[in-house]
Amino acid sequence: MNSTKSITNREIINIAYPIIFGNLAQTLITFTDTIFMGHVGATELGASMLAGIYYYVFSTLAWGFAVGIQIIIARRFGEQNYPQIGKVFDHGTYFVAILGALLFLLLHFATEPILKLFIPSPELYEEALKYMDNRHYGIIFVCFNYLFRSFYIGLSNTKVITFTTLLMASVNIFFDYALIFGKFGLPEMKIAGAATASVMAEISAFIFFIFYTLWRLPIRKYNMFSLPKFDTELMKSTLKLSFPTMIQRLISFGVWFIFLAMISRLGDQSSAVSGIVRSVYMLILIPSFAFGATANTLTGRMLGSGQQAEIPTMLRRVTKISILFSIPLALLCVLFPTTVASIYTDQISLAQATVPVIYIICCTTIISAISSVYFEALSGAGNTFAALYLELIVLVIYLVYTLLATFVFQSSLQKVWCAEFIYNTGLGVVSLCYMRFAKWLQKQV
Repeated sequence: MNSTKSITNREIINIAYPIIFGNLAQTLITFTDTIFMGHVGATELGASMLAGIYYYVFSTLAWGFAVGIQIIIARRFGEQNYPQIGKVFDHGTYFVAILGALLFLLLHFATEPILKLFIPSPELYEEALKYMDNRHYGIIFVCFNYLFRSFYIGLSNTKVITFTTLLMASVNIFFDYALIFGKFGLPEMKIAGAATASVMAEISAFIFFIFYTLWRLPIRKYNMFSLPKFDTELMKSTLKLSFPTMIQRLISFGVWFIFLAMISRLGDQSSAVSGIVRSVYMLILIPSFAFGATANTLTGRMLGSGQQAEIPTMLRRVTKISILFSIPLALLCVLFPTTVASIYTDQISLAQATVPVIYIICCTTIISAISSVYFEALSGAGNTFAALYLELIVLVIYLVYTLLATFVFQSSLQKVWCAEFIYNTGLGVVSLCYMRFAKWLQKQV
């Protein structure tokens, strides 16, 4: 790798923008599902929101494992140890295949009692169950898609993510329209159609990743798909790095599911509003997540090439760009909140009810643009256990606030959503404190 002075803003953006499209892939599925469900009914909208988060709670285990793979591949790429990259990826496929099968069985047999426990409304529960009855068939493909995305991000070869995102979006939009409303001779499935469309999109991305990798990647250089003998020590070291991230993602999204489930107890209207807000929030957070992933990758690469001293400068640069990308999206929502909400629903009262909460998430987005970069850099340096402990501290505060606001003080919906402000601010503070007082730039992978 060249000297760190060669890591320009353009190079940072070149790494980040395909990741933006990669993050957009799953977000677009949620976005299109929410739009179509908003035009079906408030109950269906709230149910798809809750079921969607529930699904992601379990898929984040694959996401967390893939982040560990990404960290190792980025480090080996920085070291120019190319044959080891393929070996790491192949071992990742072994683990992901087993994980995907286990998650499928869990979702297939345990979803009904779990949803019943968290969703008090019978109507919301029935619709959420219809969604999950179809959605869980895509979990294995989601697991492999996370692995492929992390592999390409680790190599900083992320243009393929742009292609898969466009493909997923196109497939999902077509089948959403066709299956939800019964167009083109297909059955009218409503919320089950949204779930089926999402599965079709995930399958299309998986197929594309396979063919693209075989067609365009120098497989011999990276020694990929060689089906190496199972290396117990390699898998142990990979899981040692990945396991904290897996648990971190699981707990983080699990707490968010609990947050939204508690909101559902405020009524179908609050669930519908939160369904819209959640979709908008995930869209405007995309730059934060993308530049966080960029910081993660660059931190790993620079440690691998012995450039530890330049990492703080790189992080400041990534943070500035992250803020610049986040501001226009947040500003658009602040200036035209009702218009944005109206994309999701024909009900004027529902659209207007989202406005105060949209203001809150827009402020939170700017804070996330900073906190995501520094928090992900900790993981990129191999401090995954530290990242887990730090986020656990913040999540406890987040959950306590939500419980008090919802059940004790019975606060308004916008005050409940202030929990996101607390979460992102807390994450930034603990990350910066850890960087200030701990030896976090040790070579740990």
